[in-house]
Amino acid sequence: MPQRWHRKLSPCVTRTFYNPNVLPGIILAAGRSSRFGRPKALLPAHGTTFVGGILAAYAAGGITSTVVVIRPGDQGLREEVARVAPAARTIENPHAEAGQLTSLVAGLNAVDGPGVEGAIVTLVDVPLVTSSTIGALLDARSRYPDAPILRATYRGRHGHPVIFARAVFEALRRADPAVGAKDVFRQCAGRVHDVDVNDAGVIDDVDTPADYVRLFGREP
Repeated sequence: MPQRWHRKLSPCVTRTFYNPNVLPGIILAAGRSSRFGRPKALLPAHGTTFVGGILAAYAAGGITSTVVVIRPGDQGLREEVARVAPAARTIENPHAEAGQLTSLVAGLNAVDGPGVEGAIVTLVDVPLVTSSTIGALLDARSRYPDAPILRATYRGRHGHPVIFARAVFEALRRADPAVGAKDVFRQCAGRVHDVDVNDAGVIDDVDTPADYVRLFGREP
């Protein structure tokens, strides 16, 4: 593995020689799905499930290690991840009721370790993101290694996935769960790099049954 050198300047500025082999993936799938009425990770999506499609896009886009954050006791989702992506891991977030940020932090804690440069994060609610978008984000990370955050955008609208550099992991851990990651985005204002992609899937968030019908043309 190439040697890495860091010169830490602030929570949002870190000089890094980027190694794409140490950017794990995180999928947040521990939400309550109260607006939808039932968990979404196992909903059908073009021959697979929401979580299955995202795991496939991650793998095809170049992510070699992925963690799926789940609710405690969600055996069905655990089994689905094992079936469609045996190399992926599931971890439980015992604090899932406290909000999405707790799942992000649980994922960061699971993937953090020597050599890790950051993490690429998406929501299971965004099931149609493509492998080409994953590749575009990884390419942008290699071209803008100093960016603390890179996020996928479509026609000017912010979406997912998002790459968080390791330099902001501690800021995310310290953030208020009631506010979420927005506070860290504010801290890094002016240094967040938007990666515009030709993929509406980065903003196609399924929150309600009506969203599902709009995207898939049938009832869930």
